[in-house]
Amino acid sequence: MSDSISEPPYDRVWNFSAGPSTLPVSVLEEVQRDLLNYKGHGMSVLEMSHRSKIYGQIISEAEATLRRVLSVPDNYSIIFLQGGGTGEFAASYLNLFASTAVREKQRKLGRQLSCDYLVTGSWSKGGLQEVQRLGGKPNVVLNGVVSAESGNVAYNSLPPVSEWKLGKPEETAFVYYCENETIHGVETPSDLVVDAVDPSVPIICDMSSNMLSRPVDIKRFGAIVAGAQKNMGPAGVTIAIVRKDLLERDNDPEAIRNLPSVLDWLYFDRAGSMPHTPPTFSIYVCGLVFKWVEKQGIEALYELREARSSLVYGEIDAHPEFFRGGVDTRYRSAMNIVFNLPTPELEAKFIAEAAEHNMVQLKGHRSLGGIRISLYNAVPLDGAKKFVSFMKQFYTQNHQ
Repeated sequence: MSDSISEPPYDRVWNFSAGPSTLPVSVLEEVQRDLLNYKGHGMSVLEMSHRSKIYGQIISEAEATLRRVLSVPDNYSIIFLQGGGTGEFAASYLNLFASTAVREKQRKLGRQLSCDYLVTGSWSKGGLQEVQRLGGKPNVVLNGVVSAESGNVAYNSLPPVSEWKLGKPEETAFVYYCENETIHGVETPSDLVVDAVDPSVPIICDMSSNMLSRPVDIKRFGAIVAGAQKNMGPAGVTIAIVRKDLLERDNDPEAIRNLPSVLDWLYFDRAGSMPHTPPTFSIYVCGLVFKWVEKQGIEALYELREARSSLVYGEIDAHPEFFRGGVDTRYRSAMNIVFNLPTPELEAKFIAEAAEHNMVQLKGHRSLGGIRISLYNAVPLDGAKKFVSFMKQFYTQNHQ
């Protein structure tokens, strides 16, 4: 292994977990310093009332920082929620169909509007299944690609836009997609989707695993939802950035009859994200991560993400018969890189030996197996260099 690669401080490992994931060391250091006595206030944030003036400043500052970092326009609300991306499968559907805009569009059509779903992997498939369970009328725009070898659906590419089956704008409530599929290692370029969709149809995007890794043109989306535990902070908080016209409601009680308060964006927005006790500590840590991102610069983090992933994909491409990637190069994720080795035995050996070199959480998702390395914002370039150095060594010792 190269001696020029700096190891993590405090005897920490290289944590390549898909989430919860590694956090910036400087953020953890600040949390540690203030854990017993936050900024001289005599108590920990863990003990602090969410109704206190001190905590009000914490959550307001977190929101303001995120708004600056992503250049969120004034006509969008930033809402701190709970329930993760999975909770937002239901929340997205229920909130859109409670909005005045969608209800008026549906009345004009005279029948139930459909919802367009781009299924590019397990998480977008979960969103589709949830809206089916809730009685929605989903239209599957695409469902992976059909494997030429097996004839089965494979989530390793996208069909050409010309083959997408988008619904008619006047019959569609919204378009939903997950931009980065952590399990399958597929990342859909946002411009590919927003350029294909009629501007009158709001786009709902799950950005749980690539949020804050690159600039985003917020105004092209109706809503962006994201669990924090990949790139933004610890588990326990979900963030929704919602265009305010989609929060408008009429006075008909039927609009929210099937919308639980815990999933209601407007209910949370009106209460400053605190209609009840929020995940206070998680939001506090997210706020520190937002400040860290602001200091790094979103463009610099985009350059870092491309540099990290390019190193790993470069080694995969150098030995494709051994490091078997499988994802279409046009849609390979910069966040979650998945590959297989020639045998399951070699994969187990790879994971075990990587751990001996201080690299952990490399086992692929239980549904796919193989290897998965997650390269979120807080992973420095040296982490990718360390991993690639190990890949080279393992290849030399095990290829035939």
